[in-house]
Amino acid sequence: MAISSSRRHFIKAGAATLAGAALARPSAFLRAAEPRFRISLAEWSFHKALKSGEMDHLDFAKRAKEHGILGVEYVNQFFGVKDDRLGLQPKDQAYLAEMKKRAADLGVTNVLIMCDNVGDLGNPDDAKRTAAVEGHYAWADAAKFLDCHSIRVNARSNAKLSSEEQAKFCIDGLRRLSEHVKSLGLGVIVENHGGWSSNGAWLAGVMKGVGLDNCGTLPDFGNFYMARKGPKYEEEKASFGTDPAFGEDDKGFFYDRYKGISDLMPFAKGVSAKSHDFNKAGEEVHTDFHKAMSLVKDAGYHGWVGIEYEGSGLSEPEGVTATKVLLDKVLAELG
Repeated sequence: MAISSSRRHFIKAGAATLAGAALARPSAFLRAAEPRFRISLAEWSFHKALKSGEMDHLDFAKRAKEHGILGVEYVNQFFGVKDDRLGLQPKDQAYLAEMKKRAADLGVTNVLIMCDNVGDLGNPDDAKRTAAVEGHYAWADAAKFLDCHSIRVNARSNAKLSSEEQAKFCIDGLRRLSEHVKSLGLGVIVENHGGWSSNGAWLAGVMKGVGLDNCGTLPDFGNFYMARKGPKYEEEKASFGTDPAFGEDDKGFFYDRYKGISDLMPFAKGVSAKSHDFNKAGEEVHTDFHKAMSLVKDAGYHGWVGIEYEGSGLSEPEGVTATKVLLDKVLAELG
């Protein structure tokens, strides 16, 4: 979409403010945000630059600091290598040590690692589900080494199975993984990330089924689409049945995002402030950030709120800045 001159001015002004703030001592940021929320940055916000080679993964902490953000959420695909049985695995210890050093030198906290392409924790095949569980072990070790508090995983199974069967297999995989990483003092947190996992009530039921303190959720404001428009859309949509919380738009079939946030907040160990598009006033057009963050606050949550810009109307740096400016404003309003 075209960006108006007034919108560009808003973005540039926000960027200038953040750049100046980034020069302050890290401890000043942490003291200011400590009472309730701290803002982190999801690496996926720069996925285009990272995939094109324009940006190096090792510079991510630096980029976050340039935006006045002192917490980072890594994405495993930007520092992983493929293993035939275990899926994507971390690069070697020397590489992880360099990541840790760069973040520490900047006063940036490593918050979590988002893990994808490591196998389905709800795979109905016992051997494949076990491989998926074990495939996450090295990522948990990497998270521990980097001083992260959790790994983010997916509750994914075979979409052809019933919701109850998928839940059963996901509960088994998540419980086994959570039991393993508990000794590391880490959390296993599940994001609403497509399919049944984007149904807040279903994922809350999975959390209850796992029943472990270190297994929780990462509610994502913008990931409540259960099915996206595509060749098999009608078939996929029909598989979810009917529910008052369901809706449909030009992008696909979704679960009400505000109900979903409410469903998942009792188990939340992180929050993802997903953004796509903004109006001239700087508001996100798909999610009412004030309403969403009010639900987060009312749930009694204290911790990191991760910015994740995934739009195309602004450049990635502009999108991060716009989201940071909006989130700062909302948090100030909520007190």
